[in-house]
Amino acid sequence: MDLPFEVVDLPPADPPDVGEQAPDFERPLVGREYWEDTSLSELTEEGPVVLVFHSMDGAFPATYVWNEVRDRRWLDSDDYELVGLSISTPYEHKDLLESRGVDARLFSDPANGVAEKYGIVNDLDGMHGVSEPRPAVFALDEERVVQYAWVAGEWPEFPDYDEVGEALDDL
Repeated sequence: MDLPFEVVDLPPADPPDVGEQAPDFERPLVGREYWEDTSLSELTEEGPVVLVFHSMDGAFPATYVWNEVRDRRWLDSDDYELVGLSISTPYEHKDLLESRGVDARLFSDPANGVAEKYGIVNDLDGMHGVSEPRPAVFALDEERVVQYAWVAGEWPEFPDYDEVGEALDDL
């Protein structure tokens, strides 16, 4: 198959494993109407959280991921909250949410510090000093203990959405 992009193997990652506590962080959490600084622990105090790391808004992988999330109706659950995270600014997040018709909240992390804490940094080829999180999904319980984890080993790579759905059903 002749792809319009190059598939790139990513170096090994060091993410939190199932059974480990995920790192806490505080960043702007962007919704369709407003954003405010929020910590991950604030969200998990209210119940399980599914944290979806994705490429910068506007890149086709982010569009694809949020279309899948929307179409699979994962945002409709009362059993967990699904939130995204990328290096995009709050303004870019608001545009993504509106253009994709997604009613979710997304953490904005332009310096990519959260991906560093999670051991999932993706240094972008040909863009010296620019990085973003590699695609990843972490399902966390109320104590931020990882119940499910998937991290991309190449770019672009997407999770097995059926497998993620099964993990969400178990929360």
